[in-house]
Amino acid sequence: MTMLAGIRIIDLTTVIFGPYATQMLADLGAEIIKVEAPGIGDVSRYLGSGIPDPTMGSTHLTVNRGKRSIALDLKNPGDAATLRDLIATADVFFHNVRGKAIARLGFDYEGCKAIKPDIIYVHGTGFGQDGPYADLQAYDDVIQAATGTTSLLPRVDGDPRPRYFPSLIADKIAGQFGAQAILAALVHKLRTGEGQQVEVPMFECFAAFMLTEHLRDATLDPPIGPVGYPRQLDPARQPFPTADGHIAVVPYTPESTARLMGLLGSETLLGSPEFEAAKAKGKHMPLVYREIARKTPAKTTAEWLDLFAANDIPAMSVRDLQDIKDDPHLVATGFFRHREHPQVGGFWEMQPPVKYGAAPPRDLGFAPTIGGDGDSIRAEIANRR
Repeated sequence: MTMLAGIRIIDLTTVIFGPYATQMLADLGAEIIKVEAPGIGDVSRYLGSGIPDPTMGSTHLTVNRGKRSIALDLKNPGDAATLRDLIATADVFFHNVRGKAIARLGFDYEGCKAIKPDIIYVHGTGFGQDGPYADLQAYDDVIQAATGTTSLLPRVDGDPRPRYFPSLIADKIAGQFGAQAILAALVHKLRTGEGQQVEVPMFECFAAFMLTEHLRDATLDPPIGPVGYPRQLDPARQPFPTADGHIAVVPYTPESTARLMGLLGSETLLGSPEFEAAKAKGKHMPLVYREIARKTPAKTTAEWLDLFAANDIPAMSVRDLQDIKDDPHLVATGFFRHREHPQVGGFWEMQPPVKYGAAPPRDLGFAPTIGGDGDSIRAEIANRR
């Protein structure tokens, strides 16, 4: 039996935030019924090339795997009635429609609670609904800007231009919080029998994520220092050059730093007046990083990795994104699995990273076509009546 067997989630979310959350729950065995606009479907379908169907893009194959799809026009009375029927059978209803719009359709919390009194009603929002940004639209770039994330790279390299982190990181972090929220609400329901309304705002989720370390000394009142985690913002903290590439090395403790300096033949640095003066101010790591960068070109990446592994120094070669699929560890653990999608053909599927002793590995479901499960879902509704 899967971890979430018997849990039904009606998923009216789009793009990455919501679909990523429900994808993780589908991987755990929850039944996810994806509600999409007829003909168009979810925007995430078009992220990446779909061959030959553009609605079956590569990101869709991952973020919507294991779900069933039904196409509903919620302005159509018959389709709205179908969604009400689905909510009546569900444990969770999850959407990211703005509050006023979902209320006009009749699927706000009170409307859904009237259909299913113990429903867990999860609203994925851009911003908390009790603040001045409540009605604003939110996308990953907007949230990175709003949280100060775009000011991090300028702090590192001195280029004053604000820049985005090249990942849909705010969407995915909000999705992680969304999955966590659903699981917590399900535990509460198992204990009490009660459903509830849950709000998962992207802005607040990503602010909490980024400021865990970067609020730094502004955590205290009054502040005793600036925001920003110095270790992360140190310009010298970058991959180090080797004779044939680059390597990441992490001298995280005084012990490992001393051991590393010995392996580099740089023991004298740690006893130098310059180092002692910098250490007294807590600003000694840039000296260490610069010394590492000065010494690592003397050997190949493989030579350094062997030496560091033998001496318990955390290190890893720097890879290009293109090469990750061939990583020997990920190959050995079966992280990537080649499969044949019935509509798309061959593709690589990433396996869930967390392993559970009570739930052996299983075949994951495929990403659906738009409304591809509509007939079977409607038949199930009819049989329940």
